[in-house]
Amino acid sequence: MRAKFLAAVAVAIAATTGSAHAATATYAGGAITNLTTSCAGQNAEVEQAVDPKLGYVYEDWMGCSGIGFARSTDGGKSWSSPISVPGATGSDYNAWDPALAVAPDGTVYAAFMRAHNNQWYPVVAASFDHGQTFSQVSALTPPDFKNWGDRDFIEVGPDGTVYLTYDYGPNRSSITFLCAADGSCGYASGDVNVVLQKSTDRGKTWSSFTYVSPGFPASGGDLAPFVVEPNGALDVIYQGYGITDTTTYAMTPAFEYFTRSTDGGDTWTKPVKVGPEAGTMSLSEWWIDSSIGIDSAGNLYASWDTQTDSTDTGWLSYSTNRGKTWSAAIQATPDNVNAPHIMEVVGGGPGIAYVGSQTSSDPRGYATFLRTFSTTRGWLSDPFMVSNAFGDTSVWPGDTFGISTLSPTSVVMSWGSAVPSAYKKKSDIFATTVGVSLP
Repeated sequence: MRAKFLAAVAVAIAATTGSAHAATATYAGGAITNLTTSCAGQNAEVEQAVDPKLGYVYEDWMGCSGIGFARSTDGGKSWSSPISVPGATGSDYNAWDPALAVAPDGTVYAAFMRAHNNQWYPVVAASFDHGQTFSQVSALTPPDFKNWGDRDFIEVGPDGTVYLTYDYGPNRSSITFLCAADGSCGYASGDVNVVLQKSTDRGKTWSSFTYVSPGFPASGGDLAPFVVEPNGALDVIYQGYGITDTTTYAMTPAFEYFTRSTDGGDTWTKPVKVGPEAGTMSLSEWWIDSSIGIDSAGNLYASWDTQTDSTDTGWLSYSTNRGKTWSAAIQATPDNVNAPHIMEVVGGGPGIAYVGSQTSSDPRGYATFLRTFSTTRGWLSDPFMVSNAFGDTSVWPGDTFGISTLSPTSVVMSWGSAVPSAYKKKSDIFATTVGVSLP
């Protein structure tokens, strides 16, 4: 049952939802590359990281007999043949939920979830040669037998400390799933929580986990992407459900929450609701519904979408004071059609955010868009369609997509889609670079 939209949203929206200012940002889309022509079967759920010092771009996704990986050494113009990240085989289930990060020294970390011996946990593979090979694989084995684990996110601090958040529950039998025929799964109940682990030896060994969302083992927190500030502070946005019964772990629809750590993840600030006037996220949503970015001036941005019985709307909020307070929700999608609006955000130059969306709100199918926002001027353009074809809505494209900046005006994007240029019912991974001219 989709959550009821809050009546107050009509008066709480902080910026225009439709047309851009007279002076608009313009976009120059580069060639689109299919990264998975050599990978049989479905390819979906792509994540991305960049090394702006070298101009390298990295992608990993579900596919290529496990977790696929490809790299570009020329800013996304050309790509290596995909490889399978080691450690993703030998699982009771397929490996899932890939994530990527690049350290200041160029080390590439490819993380994913794995199920083995009745436990679900993250695995982190490290590459010390800029993604040519992954010579080190570490499993973050949890303390509880038959635990639940899902959606990992990985980042690296300025001192090289590697941080990883993921969704964790000590008892998997409490989880009840709500799965879509054309997507993945949401949850009706469960002992869900956000936890963090870290490594100070380049991913070889990992700490025990600390609790990011308060109230373990029934905090209701999941989907916790984060950024690491230049001073090492950790900024996390997560989806927080209400837990109505600590025996059955029944859930109520979720809001977005922000929390921050200045001591390497050992302690966390009291969570702050982000954009509650925009409404709630339903239990049945199957995509990743949290994203956070930071611009070069330290401003934070969060994107997500909310659902009612008949609508789905993408949103943006920003903070200019390290997450203490946030702007009211700003509508980011020009429509609120009852279809997934998968949202991602990345910071650009001072006061600038690039907001991506992948949606099937158009009857022709899935498409991927880019839009530019300014904290002082609002939206600088209408959404620009980055993908050049519409994807089959009956084929799962993944719960997320990739977006990064190689420079303040160069955005790299990647996405999964089943388009006619491949072959029917097969989802592939596509990537391109978009140049942005700001007004």
